[in-house]
Amino acid sequence: MLHPSYSDLMKIVNSEVEPGEAPVVNSRYSIVMATSKRARQLISGEDTLINTNKTKPLSMAVEELNQGKIKILTEDEARRAREAMAEPVIDLGEEPEGDNEKTEAKIDEVQEIKEDTTQGEAETGADE
Repeated sequence: MLHPSYSDLMKIVNSEVEPGEAPVVNSRYSIVMATSKRARQLISGEDTLINTNKTKPLSMAVEELNQGKIKILTEDEARRAREAMAEPVIDLGEEPEGDNEKTEAKIDEVQEIKEDTTQGEAETGADE
């Protein structure tokens, strides 16, 4: 199980949305895309925004999102934020509409890879 959960992360990302406004993210796909983009930024040398004992860039990115240190913005918001350089941003661009089956399949594929990696690490640890 992923900690924090997708639904917890979606609540954090959408916490500043006023009642009646459209949420910032509507799907787990948006969370996956945002954290993977942030992980790539960390890999390319950007500093982490939190103090953590985590060593994997994706884990650090998830924790940054969980602590509210990064924000997910639309293309226009990201452009304006870059101009103002107010805080680090993740630009999702246009979020795809519909076709939830492909999105769910991709999320399941990522979860399977994570489970396979975890099992491989556990088996390696058992051999030592």
